[in-house]
Amino acid sequence: MAVFIKDLHPWVVTPQEAANIQITVRDNLVTLAPAHEIRIVAGADVSYSKTTKTCFASVVVVDLQGMHIIDYAYHVAACSFPYIPGLLTFREGPPLLAAISKLSTAPHAIIFDGQGQAHPRSMGVAAHLGLFIELPTVGCAKTRLVGTHEEVGPRTGDYVLLRKGDHVIGAVVRTRRNVQPVYVSPGHLMDFKTAIELVIKSCSGYRIPEPVRLAHLYANRLRQKGTKMTS
Repeated sequence: MAVFIKDLHPWVVTPQEAANIQITVRDNLVTLAPAHEIRIVAGADVSYSKTTKTCFASVVVVDLQGMHIIDYAYHVAACSFPYIPGLLTFREGPPLLAAISKLSTAPHAIIFDGQGQAHPRSMGVAAHLGLFIELPTVGCAKTRLVGTHEEVGPRTGDYVLLRKGDHVIGAVVRTRRNVQPVYVSPGHLMDFKTAIELVIKSCSGYRIPEPVRLAHLYANRLRQKGTKMTS
């Protein structure tokens, strides 16, 4: 196993128990700049069947120097938690962790298609799963969950801070000129500045970072093929 997965808490819980778990574990988050260079980056995403309760989790590892794929893995499972805004990790967390555990290459960081600390309880999927894998994680979402911000500039690399009251919880980043921005926030073992820089560096002409875009395409291909469920 290239990435060790901690066993922090059960996943089969009620929505209220899930929210309480988020509150309990969020004090373990570390928002500091990674001590090492980040070049090998994974992207993680989940696609859902339109006819069954099956979800397809995929993770793709990319070497940012040349933007080529060096590893990938997936996991297919039945969704065991309802769709509830703010508690998405309890729906996507188990299959994503299962996919990550199958990697043969440990990435320097993982970017998740979802929130990091820009979350009502500071525990979006990137923050929450970062505690399980103890790797630097970043949330890169296409929509805002919480917070307010000013208008972001039109150029690639422009960004404004995303705030919740007096607290900075992330940034709104323009990754492609005149294209809708993304919402970036640190997960675990990650600071705001590095999270923003990593997302911008990981983009390759598209709105979302290349590792996440590839994971999204891979998850969709799995869904379209109707891959049989695995244990």
